[in-house]
Amino acid sequence: MTADFEAQLRAVSLRVTRPRLAVLAALRDNPHVDTNTVIDLVRAAHPTVSHQAIYDVLQALTDTGLVRRIQPAGATARYESRVGDNHHHVVCRSCGAIADVDCAVGHAPCLTASVDHGFVVDEAEVVFWGTCPDCAAHPTNH
Repeated sequence: MTADFEAQLRAVSLRVTRPRLAVLAALRDNPHVDTNTVIDLVRAAHPTVSHQAIYDVLQALTDTGLVRRIQPAGATARYESRVGDNHHHVVCRSCGAIADVDCAVGHAPCLTASVDHGFVVDEAEVVFWGTCPDCAAHPTNH
């Protein structure tokens, strides 16, 4: 799997470094995590990697499209390595859990702008809000 990460980095003209490989692995294994969680995950395996290095890696990976930064309204920014497929998310209003939702299929009028104001629309970002199964089963725990 490291070879895949190395190829991904090279494909976007980024040097292959230990922090970049560690961040990609952390996001592959833990989608939708915030910056502090990424730092904890990377530093658990590589304690000498600085917080700033991880911030810089997240920025570089986001800027090159290898990582997607999502920030549902009222939530902290989260990162994921699933990119390029225009998928959406469902967010729990109670605990903040996030899950992927594949792109809407069939006729989806809410994904076609009623007025595009001259923009060439190439993507729609949809966030579904609700209550996750754990919070629905145990409403007082969250």
